[in-house]
Amino acid sequence: MFTRRDFLKRSSLVALGSSMPAFLGRTAAWAQNSERPGARDTILVVVQLTGGNDGLNTVIPFTDDNYARLRPTLRQPREQIHRITDAIGLHPAMNGLKQVLDDNSLCVVQGVGYPNPSQSHFRSMDIWQAASTSRELNEGWVGKALRHVPAASSFHLANQNEAAPLALTGSPVRVPSITSLQDFQLRLEASGSADRRAQQGIIESAANPTSNQSSSLLDFVQRTAVNTYASSRRLQEIGRTYEPRVPYPASGLANHLRLAAQLIDGGLGARLFYVSIDGFDTHAGQAGTHTNLLREVSDAISAFYRDLAARGHRDRILIMTFSEFGRRARENGSRGTDHGSAAPMFLVGGRVRTGLVGAHPSLTELEDGNLRHHTDFRQVYAAILDRWLGVPSRQVLGQAFEPADVFRQA
Repeated sequence: MFTRRDFLKRSSLVALGSSMPAFLGRTAAWAQNSERPGARDTILVVVQLTGGNDGLNTVIPFTDDNYARLRPTLRQPREQIHRITDAIGLHPAMNGLKQVLDDNSLCVVQGVGYPNPSQSHFRSMDIWQAASTSRELNEGWVGKALRHVPAASSFHLANQNEAAPLALTGSPVRVPSITSLQDFQLRLEASGSADRRAQQGIIESAANPTSNQSSSLLDFVQRTAVNTYASSRRLQEIGRTYEPRVPYPASGLANHLRLAAQLIDGGLGARLFYVSIDGFDTHAGQAGTHTNLLREVSDAISAFYRDLAARGHRDRILIMTFSEFGRRARENGSRGTDHGSAAPMFLVGGRVRTGLVGAHPSLTELEDGNLRHHTDFRQVYAAILDRWLGVPSRQVLGQAFEPADVFRQA
C-alpha cells in the first residue's frame, strides 16, 4: 500500500525546495478570486545594473561643452541622442525607453547617490540593497518591505547559479529564485512507473473537488499539496498559452521580464520582482559594450511595459533601475571609465512623473573627479515605499527621508 511516509519520501511537488510549496499554496488560495480587493494591487520590478553604469553616457547633457571635453572618444553624436529636453537626452541605443518616454511613462531621476560614496562594488551594492550606510548590513530593503505586505509574494528572477541578493534578505518567507516556469513543474520521483502513477493519482484525486474518497493519506495530501499542485498546473498552463502583445527581444533580461509578465498576468498575487543584468564595469573599450548593454536594458523594459500595458496593467506596474554607482566624468586612457558616484535612476510606469526629476550634476563642480549627487537614493525608495507599495518607509529605511517627487499627483 502507498503510504503517507512513501509520499514524503518519494515525491517532490516542485523543483525549488521546501519554500515553494508554501508559496504555491498561498498563491492558489489568492487566485481563486483575482478580482477581490487587494488582489490586483501595485507591482514593483527592480532591475539591478551590476558593475556601475556610466550615467553620463546614459542620460547625456549634450549641449554642455564640458561633456565633449571630458569624453573625447566616448561622447555620443548630438544628432543621434534621444532628446528629453533641449539640453538632456538618452543614449542613442535607448530606442525602447524613448518610446516609453513618448508614452509619458518614463521618469528620469538625475544625480542620485549617497553621502561619502564608496567606490567598492561590494560595499556600495550592499548599501543600495540594504538602504543603509551602517557598517554591518544584514537585511535588505525589499525583504523588510515584504514584512508589511503579508499577502504578497515575490520572486528573484535569477540567472543560472545566481545567488539571491541582499536586498531580499529579511523577508518573512524565503523569496524563491527562479529561471523559468519549468521550475514550478510537478516532479514525481518514485522508483517505478507503477508508483509514479499511484502518486499522480493520489494528488489528482485530492485536487479534484468532487472526489468523495477519504483516507488519512488523502487528508494529508489535501492539507499539504492540493493548492501547490493546482497552482503548479496553472503556472504550466500560463507558460503554454501566454502570447505577448508586443515582441520581446532575444536577450537574457527580456526573458526574465517576460517570465515576470506571465506571472503577473496570471493573477497569482505576486507584487515584487527582482532581476539583475551584469557587465557595466566598463574600465576599457567601453563604447560597444555599453551601447549593447543599454540597448538590452532599454528594449527589454520597453517590451515588458508595453506588453503589460496592453493587457490592462499599465497603472499597476512600476519598474525601477539602479546601479551601485556611476562612472567618473572623464574617460580614462583605455577608452573606458572608472568607478564614480552619482548616476541617474529610471522609473517606468503609467503613474510616474514624466521626464526629468532634479538637475543634471555639474560637469565642472566635480568631487575627486566624480559627479556630485543631490538626491539620496533612499528618497526614491521612500517614494516607492510610501506612495506605491503602501509601506511605511521609515520602518524600512530606519529614518525619515523626504520622498522624491517621482509620481503624478492623484
